[in-house]
Amino acid sequence: MGEQQHVKFPQEVIDEYAALGVDLPALFSAGHLGTRMGVQIVEASAERVVGTMPVEGNTQPYGLLHGGASAVLAETLGSVGSMLHGGSSKIAVGVDLNCTHHRGARSGLVTGVATPLHQGRSTATYEIVISDEQGRRVCTARLTCLLRDVNPGDGEHLRPAN
Repeated sequence: MGEQQHVKFPQEVIDEYAALGVDLPALFSAGHLGTRMGVQIVEASAERVVGTMPVEGNTQPYGLLHGGASAVLAETLGSVGSMLHGGSSKIAVGVDLNCTHHRGARSGLVTGVATPLHQGRSTATYEIVISDEQGRRVCTARLTCLLRDVNPGDGEHLRPAN
């Protein structure tokens, strides 16, 4: 669960963040929570973010994928898309997340696909569809992020720890 896959970013985006001293693929390994949950981001652009998460280890007492785990996957993917939309001068901060759970998943991987519903100057809203390995919709989520200007001191949080 802890191994890291290479995240696919457009080269111009990688270059933009590299000029700021930020290793974008390392930054978007889904963070400590995502690592514990096995989240892997496999494709990322402002127009589409795709990630996976194992069901095993992320279940509730009945053995079904925990709704909170789906929320973590959804917020991770929508936040990445929002951040890429905002660019290197903005920070994406989630302000609203809602999830509708359609069916349970007991095993395998779930895949989330985030696509933009709104890409504005100060907010971005993404729809995230999470499906099981048979392509059946498990959860539909919507995330809205505030896009705020980067402030002095924010850079400490944008750079991965060495």
